[in-house]
Amino acid sequence: MSDFVHSGAWALRRLNGLVQYPPVSASPYHPDEKYPEFPQGETAGKPNPIFALVRGVLQELGLDAERQGTPEWNPLGDLVKPGGKIVVKPNWVLHRNEADGGMDCMISHPSVLRAVLEYVFLTQPAQVTLGDAPLQGCDFERLLDFGGVRQVIAEFQDRGLPLRVLDFRRTVMKQKGELKQVAEELRPESDYRLVDLGPDSLLEAISGDWKKFRVTVYDPRKMWKHHRPGRHRFLIAREILEADLVVNVPKLKAHKKAGITCCLKNLIGINGNKEFLPHHRKGGADAAHGGDNYSHACWQMTLAETLLDRANTLRHFPRVYRFAERVVWRLMRYAKKADPRTQIEGSWYGNDTIWRTCLDLNRALLYADRAGVMQESIQRREISIVDAVVTGQGEGPLAPDPLETGAVFAVHNPAVGDFLGAHLLGFDVEQIPLLRHAFDSMRWRIAEAPPAASGLPAGCPAARAPKGWAGHLEKKVPPA
Repeated sequence: MSDFVHSGAWALRRLNGLVQYPPVSASPYHPDEKYPEFPQGETAGKPNPIFALVRGVLQELGLDAERQGTPEWNPLGDLVKPGGKIVVKPNWVLHRNEADGGMDCMISHPSVLRAVLEYVFLTQPAQVTLGDAPLQGCDFERLLDFGGVRQVIAEFQDRGLPLRVLDFRRTVMKQKGELKQVAEELRPESDYRLVDLGPDSLLEAISGDWKKFRVTVYDPRKMWKHHRPGRHRFLIAREILEADLVVNVPKLKAHKKAGITCCLKNLIGINGNKEFLPHHRKGGADAAHGGDNYSHACWQMTLAETLLDRANTLRHFPRVYRFAERVVWRLMRYAKKADPRTQIEGSWYGNDTIWRTCLDLNRALLYADRAGVMQESIQRREISIVDAVVTGQGEGPLAPDPLETGAVFAVHNPAVGDFLGAHLLGFDVEQIPLLRHAFDSMRWRIAEAPPAASGLPAGCPAARAPKGWAGHLEKKVPPA
């Protein structure tokens, strides 16, 4: 496992011609040709180029290379022994696109998950968990209705794969008419492990004023219990820490807080309570405020933040919460109208918090043992298989517009995956703190060096950056 930090290996394949996923009528997305490793497998009567893309990147990554092309080929068997425990972690952030871009650019497509699960099946696992912790307001059952997800799950359960589907969240907010009602502690704390990175957390450097840590729509007082100087705790799902292999299946998108979401940012969903996850710090980035929620002083935003804090302590009083929330968001809209540069929720290039949280979670996944104690050696294997066939540009992760790249790629190291994803989107890696620091030398290191730029594939038409990153995220084109 020590080679993980040093691995710059990647493999990428693209569709030729029409870029689209198979129609939902093709679910559960059988492969459209016979492959030696699936001699008894059913084939589809309709084209399914997505399966071939996933298979191709596993081949090019060199997994189980000696047996490629034979019935014994078992690529993920290089990473986990028979009888192992495996978690497949998709990007299941929300059940709807909050703009008009559709779901193909929102979440990991079921046809990609189908191909991944087929190779998981070959490893003869004792337990497979397909799970995520989406946003508090996500309707998990509606999310599973998208694009044939349920048919894919049923396909493998009917064939005997010990597959279970889990919602890792402990807190869910449901809309009841005009009111929002919060249900908490939906899973017992015994299903999680507290992982404390202590003073070695990347959040430590900005924790002097720890009461400024925030995540939208959560009571900040709960976060303060877990993040302060010398203490930086996360609540990681037990299934993640008991896994022998985590197969990360992110959706490549622009992200208004982090710049990009791919392999690294996707691990936000291994944590059970969002109040363990600092996303930004209260206040503007000017000297008087010392936060990173927005770029400059703005009295409407200052007032809105204060009211939002109070509103989030009243979530169990739905009518009061509704009134307070309406006042808060009206103030924020006024602030944006007065100065279009104003972004909310840390949704701009100066957010100096979210990248630290993301990298800490990646370090926890790699180095925390089953009890949640950080060790000096890597504790489990990880591979990322990225759905970039239709990516999300613009106001991701919740309101992206589609951008077709036709690509699926695989990496051993998530930082390398994000580097490749940024290249595909036409983003400048040096302008993304999440990537700029992912290769830093640190205790519990994630990656040593990015791949050589000279070996990267041709990029796609440049993606549109989120509004708060416009003019900063795009690669600079040298003058002719």
